[in-house]
Amino acid sequence: MITKYSKFIKDARLKRGLSQSDLALKLAISRPSYIAIEQGKRELTMGEFEKLSSILGVSFEEVESGESPNYEKYKQMILSFLRLSGNVKKTKLAKLVYLSDFAWFYNHLQSMSGMQYRKIKYGPVPDAYFRALDELEEDGKIVIDRRNDDGKEMIVISESDSNKKQKLGSITDDENTLMEKIYNKWKDKKTAEIVNFTHNQLPYLMADDEEIVSYALITQEDPHEVY
Repeated sequence: MITKYSKFIKDARLKRGLSQSDLALKLAISRPSYIAIEQGKRELTMGEFEKLSSILGVSFEEVESGESPNYEKYKQMILSFLRLSGNVKKTKLAKLVYLSDFAWFYNHLQSMSGMQYRKIKYGPVPDAYFRALDELEEDGKIVIDRRNDDGKEMIVISESDSNKKQKLGSITDDENTLMEKIYNKWKDKKTAEIVNFTHNQLPYLMADDEEIVSYALITQEDPHEVY
């Protein structure tokens, strides 16, 4: 019987442009053993689960649930806000993308990216957020300015000049309109204000520390406070 995460793993692998042999090598197992996982004939060990989530840039919960996020679209959402803002602090950027995903869910009962957000100190944020920034920087699509402000590190992110003409094809006109509304509402707010706002919404309040926050709870909030 095919396990609930078999198709998810295959889809996530293909989105990342990895072959079965590539993933087998990274997991330190044979190719036939890996194929058996995709076919639902072999269960993953806990250690393999952890390695796989790191390799594919998704959370443990996403692998376990079998729901495939659109990782490339998530990165394009990050770039969309950088185009709107010019530059933005790392934490505030994460919040703008979070609000877009959850505001979209309010009206469509699905998020833009399908990413799962975790309750951490400056969250909610997907496990893959930091990986996405590293990859965008490595690919020359963003510039990360690590500044020192009164002894505290301040990370400011902008889109590279060479990437600004690239089309963000995964973002629809309606999604772009929503992100523009969210950006216009929060562009003059300090990072602490948007952090406090998201921390006082039900999805964050109702989750335990390190737990994945619930999209469904956003439907009990007022969307007009978001945008």
